[in-house]
Amino acid sequence: MVFVDWKRLGKIGKRVGATWAILALIIGIAGRDTNNKPNPSNTTESANVISAAVNSPKTEAVSSSRTVTTDQQGVSAATDVNTTQNTQRIQAKVLEVVDGDTIKVKINDKEETVRFLLVDTPETKHPKYGVQPFGKEASDFTKQLLTEKTVELEQDVNNGPDKYGRLLYYIYVDGKSVQEQLLEKGLARVAYVYVPNVKYVEQYRKIQEQAQKAGVGIWSIENYAQEDGYHSDVVKKNEPDPSKNTVATQTSPKPQPNPQPQPTPQQPVQEVYYANCSEAKAAGAAPLYRGEPGYREKLDRDKDGVACEK
Repeated sequence: MVFVDWKRLGKIGKRVGATWAILALIIGIAGRDTNNKPNPSNTTESANVISAAVNSPKTEAVSSSRTVTTDQQGVSAATDVNTTQNTQRIQAKVLEVVDGDTIKVKINDKEETVRFLLVDTPETKHPKYGVQPFGKEASDFTKQLLTEKTVELEQDVNNGPDKYGRLLYYIYVDGKSVQEQLLEKGLARVAYVYVPNVKYVEQYRKIQEQAQKAGVGIWSIENYAQEDGYHSDVVKKNEPDPSKNTVATQTSPKPQPNPQPQPTPQQPVQEVYYANCSEAKAAGAAPLYRGEPGYREKLDRDKDGVACEK
Protein backbone atom coordinates (compact mmCIF):
# COMPACT_ATOMS: atom_id res chain seq x y z
CA MET A 1 0.00 0.00 0.00
CA VAL A 2 1.32 3.48 -0.98
CA PHE A 3 0.78 6.50 1.27
CA VAL A 4 0.58 9.97 -0.36
CA ASP A 5 0.67 13.37 1.34
CA TRP A 6 -2.64 14.74 0.08
CA LYS A 7 -1.84 18.34 1.04
CA ARG A 8 1.20 18.54 -1.26
CA LEU A 9 -0.77 17.49 -4.37
CA GLY A 10 -2.14 20.09 -6.73
CA LYS A 11 -5.64 20.18 -8.14
CA ILE A 12 -4.80 17.85 -11.02
CA GLY A 13 -3.06 15.40 -8.72
CA LYS A 14 -5.97 15.36 -6.35
CA ARG A 15 -8.41 14.67 -9.19
CA VAL A 16 -6.29 11.82 -10.53
CA GLY A 17 -5.97 10.34 -7.05
CA ALA A 18 -9.70 10.52 -6.44
CA THR A 19 -10.39 8.85 -9.78
CA TRP A 20 -8.05 5.96 -8.99
CA ALA A 21 -9.63 5.53 -5.56
CA ILE A 22 -13.11 5.26 -7.06
CA LEU A 23 -11.92 2.70 -9.64
CA ALA A 24 -10.26 0.62 -6.93
CA LEU A 25 -13.47 0.62 -4.88
CA ILE A 26 -15.57 -0.51 -7.89
CA ILE A 27 -13.11 -3.30 -8.73
CA GLY A 28 -13.13 -4.48 -5.12
CA ILE A 29 -16.92 -4.65 -4.95
CA ALA A 30 -17.14 -6.49 -8.29
CA GLY A 31 -14.59 -9.04 -7.13
CA ARG A 32 -16.46 -9.75 -3.94
CA ASP A 33 -19.77 -10.29 -5.81
CA THR A 34 -18.03 -12.74 -8.13
CA ASN A 35 -16.66 -14.76 -5.20
CA ASN A 36 -20.10 -14.88 -3.56
CA LYS A 37 -21.87 -16.33 -6.63
CA PRO A 38 -22.75 -20.02 -5.99
CA ASN A 39 -21.01 -22.67 -8.05
CA PRO A 40 -23.73 -24.51 -10.05
CA SER A 41 -22.16 -27.89 -9.37
CA ASN A 42 -21.92 -27.19 -5.65
CA THR A 43 -25.56 -26.07 -5.62
CA THR A 44 -26.69 -29.33 -7.22
CA GLU A 45 -24.71 -31.42 -4.74
CA SER A 46 -26.14 -29.49 -1.80
CA ALA A 47 -29.67 -29.97 -3.12
CA ASN A 48 -29.12 -33.72 -3.45
CA VAL A 49 -27.84 -33.96 0.11
CA ILE A 50 -30.83 -32.01 1.46
CA SER A 51 -33.28 -34.13 -0.58
CA ALA A 52 -31.75 -37.37 0.69
CA ALA A 53 -31.93 -36.15 4.26
CA VAL A 54 -35.61 -35.21 3.92
CA ASN A 55 -36.78 -38.35 2.08
CA SER A 56 -34.97 -40.95 4.17
CA PRO A 57 -36.51 -42.11 7.48
CA LYS A 58 -34.57 -41.27 10.58
CA THR A 59 -34.33 -43.10 13.87
CA GLU A 60 -33.96 -41.14 17.06
CA ALA A 61 -33.03 -42.66 20.39
CA VAL A 62 -35.81 -41.84 22.81
CA SER A 63 -34.84 -43.92 25.82
CA SER A 64 -32.99 -47.07 26.72
CA SER A 65 -36.09 -49.13 25.94
CA ARG A 66 -37.82 -47.34 23.06
CA THR A 67 -36.96 -46.03 19.58
CA VAL A 68 -39.00 -43.78 17.30
CA THR A 69 -39.00 -44.04 13.50
CA THR A 70 -40.22 -40.96 11.62
CA ASP A 71 -41.55 -41.29 8.06
CA GLN A 72 -41.99 -38.64 5.35
CA GLN A 73 -45.27 -37.45 6.86
CA GLY A 74 -43.63 -36.97 10.26
CA VAL A 75 -45.68 -39.75 11.87
CA SER A 76 -43.75 -41.45 14.65
CA ALA A 77 -44.01 -45.19 15.18
CA ALA A 78 -42.79 -46.28 18.61
CA THR A 79 -41.29 -49.73 19.08
CA ASP A 80 -40.72 -51.30 22.47
CA VAL A 81 -37.42 -53.13 22.23
CA ASN A 82 -37.87 -54.71 25.66
CA THR A 83 -41.15 -56.51 24.87
CA THR A 84 -39.53 -59.94 25.11
CA GLN A 85 -38.27 -59.15 28.59
CA ASN A 86 -41.86 -58.98 29.86
CA THR A 87 -42.45 -62.63 28.98
CA GLN A 88 -39.30 -64.11 30.49
CA ARG A 89 -40.02 -67.34 32.36
CA ILE A 90 -38.20 -69.40 34.93
CA GLN A 91 -38.25 -73.16 35.25
CA ALA A 92 -39.40 -75.01 38.35
CA LYS A 93 -39.88 -78.65 39.34
CA VAL A 94 -43.37 -79.57 40.57
CA LEU A 95 -43.20 -81.29 43.95
CA GLU A 96 -46.92 -81.50 44.74
CA VAL A 97 -50.29 -80.53 43.29
CA VAL A 98 -52.28 -79.13 46.22
CA ASP A 99 -55.53 -78.59 44.30
CA GLY A 100 -56.73 -77.28 40.97
CA ASP A 101 -55.05 -73.89 41.26
CA THR A 102 -52.20 -74.35 43.74
CA ILE A 103 -48.93 -76.28 43.48
CA LYS A 104 -45.69 -76.67 45.38
CA VAL A 105 -42.49 -76.34 43.37
CA LYS A 106 -38.75 -76.15 43.80
CA ILE A 107 -37.16 -72.91 42.60
CA ASN A 108 -33.40 -72.55 42.97
CA ASP A 109 -33.33 -75.44 45.45
CA LYS A 110 -36.04 -73.78 47.57
CA GLU A 111 -39.57 -75.12 48.03
CA GLU A 112 -42.29 -72.58 47.27
CA THR A 113 -46.09 -72.65 47.16
CA VAL A 114 -47.42 -71.14 43.93
CA ARG A 115 -50.95 -69.84 43.37
CA PHE A 116 -52.18 -69.60 39.76
CA LEU A 117 -52.75 -65.95 38.82
CA LEU A 118 -56.23 -64.72 37.78
CA VAL A 119 -58.11 -68.05 38.09
CA ASP A 120 -60.00 -69.95 40.79
CA THR A 121 -61.07 -73.60 40.79
CA PRO A 122 -63.79 -75.18 42.99
CA GLU A 123 -62.84 -76.44 46.45
CA THR A 124 -61.97 -80.05 47.15
CA LYS A 125 -61.65 -79.85 50.95
CA HIS A 126 -64.62 -77.76 51.98
CA PRO A 127 -65.95 -79.04 55.36
CA LYS A 128 -69.59 -78.07 54.77
CA TYR A 129 -70.14 -78.90 51.11
CA GLY A 130 -67.46 -81.53 50.74
CA VAL A 131 -66.07 -81.64 47.25
CA GLN A 132 -67.71 -78.86 45.28
CA PRO A 133 -68.99 -79.70 41.80
CA PHE A 134 -66.06 -80.00 39.39
CA GLY A 135 -63.57 -79.43 42.20
CA LYS A 136 -62.22 -82.97 41.93
CA GLU A 137 -62.14 -82.74 38.15
CA ALA A 138 -60.11 -79.54 38.33
CA SER A 139 -57.71 -81.03 40.87
CA ASP A 140 -57.32 -84.25 38.88
CA PHE A 141 -56.77 -82.31 35.66
CA THR A 142 -54.00 -80.23 37.23
CA LYS A 143 -52.42 -83.34 38.71
CA GLN A 144 -52.48 -85.05 35.34
CA LEU A 145 -50.86 -82.03 33.70
CA LEU A 146 -48.22 -81.14 36.27
CA THR A 147 -47.32 -84.05 38.56
CA GLU A 148 -43.51 -84.39 38.59
CA LYS A 149 -43.28 -82.10 35.59
CA THR A 150 -40.91 -79.22 34.98
CA VAL A 151 -43.01 -76.11 34.43
CA GLU A 152 -42.35 -72.55 33.37
CA LEU A 153 -43.38 -69.70 35.65
CA GLU A 154 -44.12 -66.25 34.26
CA GLN A 155 -44.68 -63.34 36.60
CA ASP A 156 -46.78 -60.26 35.99
CA VAL A 157 -45.75 -56.88 37.41
CA ASN A 158 -44.91 -58.67 40.64
CA ASN A 159 -45.07 -62.25 41.84
CA GLY A 160 -45.94 -61.77 45.49
CA PRO A 161 -45.68 -63.35 47.91
CA ASP A 162 -49.28 -62.84 49.00
CA LYS A 163 -50.37 -62.60 52.64
CA TYR A 164 -50.18 -66.39 52.90
CA GLY A 165 -46.62 -66.57 51.59
CA ARG A 166 -47.64 -67.96 48.20
CA LEU A 167 -45.95 -66.78 45.03
CA LEU A 168 -48.16 -65.70 42.12
CA TYR A 169 -47.39 -66.88 38.61
CA TYR A 170 -48.77 -67.77 35.21
CA ILE A 171 -48.04 -71.47 34.71
CA TYR A 172 -46.93 -73.16 31.49
CA VAL A 173 -46.25 -76.81 30.73
CA ASP A 174 -45.04 -78.04 27.35
CA GLY A 175 -45.39 -74.45 26.15
CA LYS A 176 -49.13 -74.25 26.94
CA SER A 177 -50.85 -72.09 29.55
CA VAL A 178 -52.34 -74.12 32.40
CA GLN A 179 -54.73 -71.29 33.28
CA GLU A 180 -56.10 -71.22 29.74
CA GLN A 181 -56.61 -74.99 29.70
CA LEU A 182 -58.55 -74.89 32.97
CA LEU A 183 -60.76 -72.09 31.64
CA GLU A 184 -61.34 -73.83 28.30
CA LYS A 185 -62.61 -76.97 30.02
CA GLY A 186 -64.85 -75.06 32.41
CA LEU A 187 -62.81 -76.12 35.43
CA ALA A 188 -61.98 -72.59 36.61
CA ARG A 189 -63.34 -69.07 36.56
CA VAL A 190 -61.53 -65.75 36.17
CA ALA A 191 -61.09 -64.39 39.71
CA TYR A 192 -58.86 -62.47 42.12
CA VAL A 193 -58.19 -59.72 39.58
CA TYR A 194 -56.02 -57.17 41.34
CA VAL A 195 -54.09 -54.35 39.67
CA PRO A 196 -51.30 -54.35 38.58
CA ASN A 197 -51.24 -58.12 37.88
CA VAL A 198 -53.77 -58.07 35.03
CA LYS A 199 -51.63 -58.85 31.97
CA TYR A 200 -53.84 -61.65 30.62
CA VAL A 201 -57.19 -60.86 32.23
CA GLU A 202 -58.94 -59.85 28.99
CA GLN A 203 -57.56 -62.88 27.17
CA TYR A 204 -58.74 -65.17 29.98
CA ARG A 205 -62.20 -63.60 30.01
CA LYS A 206 -62.62 -64.27 26.29
CA ILE A 207 -61.78 -67.95 26.87
CA GLN A 208 -64.20 -68.03 29.81
CA GLU A 209 -66.98 -66.57 27.65
CA GLN A 210 -66.52 -69.38 25.14
CA ALA A 211 -66.77 -71.98 27.91
CA GLN A 212 -69.91 -70.27 29.25
CA LYS A 213 -71.55 -70.32 25.82
CA ALA A 214 -70.66 -74.00 25.42
CA GLY A 215 -72.03 -74.76 28.91
CA VAL A 216 -69.08 -76.94 29.90
CA GLY A 217 -67.89 -77.78 33.39
CA ILE A 218 -68.84 -75.27 36.06
CA TRP A 219 -70.98 -73.42 33.51
CA SER A 220 -73.29 -76.41 33.07
CA ILE A 221 -74.91 -75.54 36.42
CA GLU A 222 -76.92 -72.34 36.28
CA ASN A 223 -75.79 -69.69 38.77
CA TYR A 224 -73.23 -72.04 40.30
CA ALA A 225 -70.12 -70.03 39.36
CA GLN A 226 -70.59 -66.35 40.18
CA GLU A 227 -68.41 -63.28 40.66
CA ASP A 228 -68.09 -63.89 44.40
CA GLY A 229 -67.29 -67.59 44.16
CA TYR A 230 -68.98 -70.99 43.81
CA HIS A 231 -72.49 -71.59 45.18
CA SER A 232 -73.03 -75.26 45.88
CA ASP A 233 -76.42 -74.49 47.40
CA VAL A 234 -77.91 -73.96 43.93
CA VAL A 235 -77.41 -77.63 43.11
CA LYS A 236 -80.67 -79.44 43.81
CA LYS A 237 -80.39 -82.06 46.51
CA ASN A 238 -82.28 -84.64 44.49
CA GLU A 239 -79.98 -84.31 41.48
CA PRO A 240 -76.89 -86.44 41.01
CA ASP A 241 -73.59 -84.63 41.29
CA PRO A 242 -72.98 -83.17 37.80
CA SER A 243 -69.23 -83.67 38.26
CA LYS A 244 -69.81 -87.44 38.02
CA ASN A 245 -71.00 -86.99 34.42
CA THR A 246 -73.88 -89.46 34.87
CA VAL A 247 -76.70 -89.37 32.31
CA ALA A 248 -80.29 -90.36 33.13
CA THR A 249 -81.92 -92.33 30.30
CA GLN A 250 -85.26 -93.20 31.93
CA THR A 251 -88.32 -92.41 29.82
CA SER A 252 -90.95 -93.14 32.47
CA PRO A 253 -90.92 -93.26 36.25
CA LYS A 254 -90.45 -96.66 37.82
CA PRO A 255 -92.30 -97.72 40.96
CA GLN A 256 -90.29 -97.84 44.11
CA PRO A 257 -91.36 -100.86 46.19
CA ASN A 258 -89.12 -99.97 49.09
CA PRO A 259 -88.75 -96.56 50.72
CA GLN A 260 -85.49 -94.77 50.24
CA PRO A 261 -83.11 -95.09 53.18
CA GLN A 262 -82.90 -91.99 55.28
CA PRO A 263 -79.53 -90.28 55.42
CA THR A 264 -77.55 -90.87 58.58
CA PRO A 265 -77.76 -87.79 60.80
CA GLN A 266 -74.49 -85.99 61.19
CA GLN A 267 -72.78 -86.03 64.54
CA PRO A 268 -72.83 -82.69 66.38
CA VAL A 269 -69.71 -80.69 65.81
CA GLN A 270 -67.49 -80.49 68.86
CA GLU A 271 -66.84 -76.96 70.01
CA VAL A 272 -63.20 -76.01 69.52
CA TYR A 273 -61.75 -72.56 70.09
CA TYR A 274 -58.43 -71.18 68.92
CA ALA A 275 -57.46 -67.75 70.14
CA ASN A 276 -55.30 -67.16 67.08
CA CYS A 277 -53.79 -68.90 64.08
CA SER A 278 -50.64 -69.75 66.02
CA GLU A 279 -52.71 -71.97 68.34
CA ALA A 280 -54.48 -73.56 65.39
CA LYS A 281 -51.18 -74.32 63.68
CA ALA A 282 -49.65 -75.64 66.89
CA ALA A 283 -52.62 -78.00 67.21
CA GLY A 284 -52.11 -79.16 63.63
CA ALA A 285 -55.60 -77.96 62.66
CA ALA A 286 -54.65 -75.21 60.19
CA PRO A 287 -55.94 -74.31 57.71
CA LEU A 288 -59.50 -74.02 59.09
CA TYR A 289 -62.47 -74.04 56.73
CA ARG A 290 -65.84 -72.39 57.31
CA GLY A 291 -68.05 -74.79 59.29
CA GLU A 292 -65.06 -76.70 60.63
CA PRO A 293 -64.42 -76.86 64.41
CA GLY A 294 -62.36 -73.88 65.49
CA TYR A 295 -63.13 -71.73 62.45
CA ARG A 296 -63.96 -68.10 63.23
CA GLU A 297 -64.39 -65.20 60.83
CA LYS A 298 -61.90 -63.22 62.89
CA LEU A 299 -59.22 -65.71 61.85
CA ASP A 300 -60.31 -65.53 58.20
CA ARG A 301 -58.81 -62.21 57.17
CA ASP A 302 -59.78 -62.27 53.49
CA LYS A 303 -63.21 -63.81 54.17
CA ASP A 304 -62.71 -66.57 51.61
CA GLY A 305 -63.91 -69.34 53.90
CA VAL A 306 -60.41 -70.53 54.79
CA ALA A 307 -58.69 -69.31 57.96
CA CYS A 308 -55.09 -69.61 59.07
CA GLU A 309 -53.75 -70.41 55.63
CA LYS A 310 -50.00 -70.61 55.16
